[in-house]
Amino acid sequence: MRPLRQSPTVVTLALVLAVFACQQVAGLLGWRGLFALSNPLLARPWTLVTSVYAHENVSHLVANALALALGGLLVERATTGVRFHTFFVGVGALAGATQVAVAGLVGPLVPGLPAKVTVLGASGAVLGLYGYLLGSNRLTEWVIAGVELAPRVQLALGVVLAAVVTLLTANPGTALIAHFTGLLVGFLAGRGHLLAPSERPRERRPTVE
Repeated sequence: MRPLRQSPTVVTLALVLAVFACQQVAGLLGWRGLFALSNPLLARPWTLVTSVYAHENVSHLVANALALALGGLLVERATTGVRFHTFFVGVGALAGATQVAVAGLVGPLVPGLPAKVTVLGASGAVLGLYGYLLGSNRLTEWVIAGVELAPRVQLALGVVLAAVVTLLTANPGTALIAHFTGLLVGFLAGRGHLLAPSERPRERRPTVE
């Protein structure tokens, strides 16, 4: 087990707190949207990363931090720090970008839906961790191996599971597309065990006769 200072989950929690503190300073200076992701996506490219760690308020931060602590400590046991952080920020950025992009495409076509949204929070990345746990655990492996599901069927199963969980956890103002994307990407990554450390080939020692 890693010391706490080396735990990628603890490091991520520290980053979340640090970014939230920076948000408060930026808010005092009138730069409230500095960390939030919105369309057009490439207008402020740094927000693809900062929006993953930024949060709307204290309750938003606490809820995501508790979920991160639980899921992160489980995932980090089977991966490296570099893989954990890359997965976390990658899934979080993809989830947020998908939410913003879908809103930009669908919003103008559907009355009542906003064409421009602002996204921030670690929930997409956190749900990616839970999706990974769901896709990579032994029970899932046993069930899927027992019925020999084809890759397309596994993909469809991931879509259905992600949709069901997303709807069950939906609340007013929730970024549903981001949550769905995080869960689905995490589940597919779990099926492929993408966070498992690659095994290094052992060096063969010369045989002495």
